[in-house]
Amino acid sequence: MQPTPTSKANPTASSKPGAPAPVETWALDEHWQELVTALADHFTESVSGLQGQIDQLLAKGRITKMEHRALNIPAERIKLAGVSAQQIHRFYSGRIRQSHEKVNMADLVEGVLQERKQELGILGIALRRKLKPVEVLIDPTVAHTFVNAVLDWGIPFGNRVDVRMDLNAWPQHARLQMRVGNEGTPPSSSTSSDSLSWMLIRQIAASAGGIEVERDVTGEGVSFTAMFNRTVVQAVDGISAVDLSDEHSSMFKSLSGTYVLTISPSLQIRADVRDALREIGISSDSVVDFSQARDAIKARMPNLIVVDSEIKDEDFEKFRDDLLREVFEFPFVEISPDDSSFDMSGFGEFSMAKVGRGNIREALGTAVMFELAKMM
Repeated sequence: MQPTPTSKANPTASSKPGAPAPVETWALDEHWQELVTALADHFTESVSGLQGQIDQLLAKGRITKMEHRALNIPAERIKLAGVSAQQIHRFYSGRIRQSHEKVNMADLVEGVLQERKQELGILGIALRRKLKPVEVLIDPTVAHTFVNAVLDWGIPFGNRVDVRMDLNAWPQHARLQMRVGNEGTPPSSSTSSDSLSWMLIRQIAASAGGIEVERDVTGEGVSFTAMFNRTVVQAVDGISAVDLSDEHSSMFKSLSGTYVLTISPSLQIRADVRDALREIGISSDSVVDFSQARDAIKARMPNLIVVDSEIKDEDFEKFRDDLLREVFEFPFVEISPDDSSFDMSGFGEFSMAKVGRGNIREALGTAVMFELAKMM
């Protein structure tokens, strides 16, 4: 017979002769961090070895470049999972030392996009960006990891990626936005909005402080917004540099080459808009409905669209959604039935200025210049 194993008694506990030895308790809940760390290390080390072997096969001519790419893509995904898990744990456990500096987020985001340019090309990602210079107090390495995590989270949802960096109107916080569209082709059923990359985003936001994140997931793709509360407000705001006074001489020069499309079934409105735009040196065309507008845009993309409120229905919403798939943001000015109305737009994505029918000649020029200034 094999001897029966005995457990060592807890030396701090008192025991009586003949009493059973105390059983040491163990629960996985207390060791999940060690589990995550061990799995992450195993993933990254094993995948690094695998990628080395794949590279050798390519160098020896045993596989083609296409086969090398096919093998490398899933290996990179496994490696990303391991690295993300490692980073989540490091941020959670406070093992990341942070040194806050002034970081130009536009330059940092552009740097990340350039680093991943080849990868995005291989994946067939159509990338567009609009990056305005704005400074944030943040650790540069943390900011770099954060932007990469945002890309890693969004890319699985589609092949059209729009990235924007600017300064929010109020409160004046740096704002990073990303929209990913799938052009009607739904992402894989295995794609999760609560992926490791999303967990890393949330953990960085919690650990770095001063970062608020929001997301929206729909059947057409995803959108993401990060607001950086520790923004250096001296950053240039394009709108504050424009003087919307009666003397527009400096603005006229920047309007050279600007083209506006007007959509209205009313001949009078189309004529009034044309004359008002001509007074500030802007060329324009007009159409009567959205079908004609789509044809006109195919021939020439306008800088701004003036739309009659009488036709702002479901067809308009579809028209605008289709347009925003091609352009990350686009200005509209609405002609409202109230003769004397004049309202500047806000700073939301779907906000638009309004000019009354009886106020077109007096107010349309100012509204158009304000909307174009926001695009600078």
